Amino acid sequence: MSLWTVPAAPRPRPRPAPPARPVNGAMKRSSPAFPLQTLLGQAGRSLGLARVSSTPALGGMDRGNVISHKDMKALVTGGKARIIDVRLPGEVANGHIANSVNIPVAEVEEALKMDPEMFKMKYGVDKPRMDDENLIFHCQMGRRGAQATEIAMTLGYAKARNYAGGYKEWSEKEGK
Repeated sequence: MSLWTVPAAPRPRPRPAPPARPVNGAMKRSSPAFPLQTLLGQAGRSLGLARVSSTPALGGMDRGNVISHKDMKALVTGGKARIIDVRLPGEVANGHIANSVNIPVAEVEEALKMDPEMFKMKYGVDKPRMDDENLIFHCQMGRRGAQATEIAMTLGYAKARNYAGGYKEWSEKEGK
């Protein structure tokens, strides 16, 4: 008895996609109605999570919305800064910048939408004005502070700034 092998039937080769054709002089690109990154960002914000991304991004912020340690120190020393610390209360308990108000990043949007009386009752200070020159957000190392600054700017606080060095830089330079 002998074994016979039967060759497999040849598989049809997939046809290549037809080349893209210009539409009104421009190449047509297909893109999803809602890009994945947008959906993930919306989901993260609705859950009160920090930015859903693997890289820090300042979005609509430019260098004019970032404050240096030197400028931050001058404002703190002069008592002219409205500082919002967006870290969690447990982080703030380990140290904070003098006269800062703790509003975790997940609460920033809701807090800035509050009427002034409710804001003062909840946080113990006057609500920042839309035209405040020295409204500064910070976190531990800059990422959540940038997110909070973007939220504030979106709500109309056009002069809001982020102390990108965060409490980490502050405590290293100020020895606290």
